[in-house]
Amino acid sequence: MTLHVGTMGWSYDFWKGNFYPENLSSKEYLAYYASQFDTVEVDSTFYRIPRKQSVIDWKEQTPKGFLFSLKFPQVITHVKMLRDCQQEVAVFLERIELLEEKLGALLLQFPYTFGTGQLPLLRDFLRNLPKKHHYVVEVRKQKMVNDGFYNVLRDNSVALAWVDSPLMPQTSEITADFIYVRWEGDRRKVKGTLGRREADKTNSIKAWADKLRPFLDEQTEVFGYFSKYYSGHSPSDVRDFLENVRTGV
Repeated sequence: MTLHVGTMGWSYDFWKGNFYPENLSSKEYLAYYASQFDTVEVDSTFYRIPRKQSVIDWKEQTPKGFLFSLKFPQVITHVKMLRDCQQEVAVFLERIELLEEKLGALLLQFPYTFGTGQLPLLRDFLRNLPKKHHYVVEVRKQKMVNDGFYNVLRDNSVALAWVDSPLMPQTSEITADFIYVRWEGDRRKVKGTLGRREADKTNSIKAWADKLRPFLDEQTEVFGYFSKYYSGHSPSDVRDFLENVRTGV
């Protein structure tokens, strides 16, 4: 089974006592996290390109088989919106490639203002990326979700992020040889910092496990990440999802 499921981020003090042991220092969070799950989505790379030493530390603090999926920096996706950002892309890729075999997928998360007018720009950008990595695209504008957009992704073997969010319709479109799911939830209803579940997602998690199980049976690689805004306690969501996949009940 080629399934990698974890949370979006790990540096949360509000997980102490309900996921992390009370006496654990923040420097030990990642190593503990990696003893429980085999992958994480790194959100901090959205805000800045990571330092070399940070990436090396991530690699050294996690066991063999652990995978990091990372967001492209916002300077690429939001500020420059794919224009004149070759230098930033080169530096970002050079840094995260220090993860070597622990590099999972790379997420291009675009703002609502990224629309169909940017489709030719996206096509050219994806075409010029090194082909050796898994790339994922997430959009926030519903009008973007159409055949023309799917074809751009499919032509470049880039996955469309399947998103569970009130802001976007759910899709089952496959545009690459792997699947990438983001359980984002509704931050208008869930604080995510209380260290407990605030919303009952039992039925949704089971439905997602049922939806993805056939792909896993076919040995399709699946990445999936739960936000703290999904139920309010993403470690519990990961465990419930994995249990649903395992038991099929």
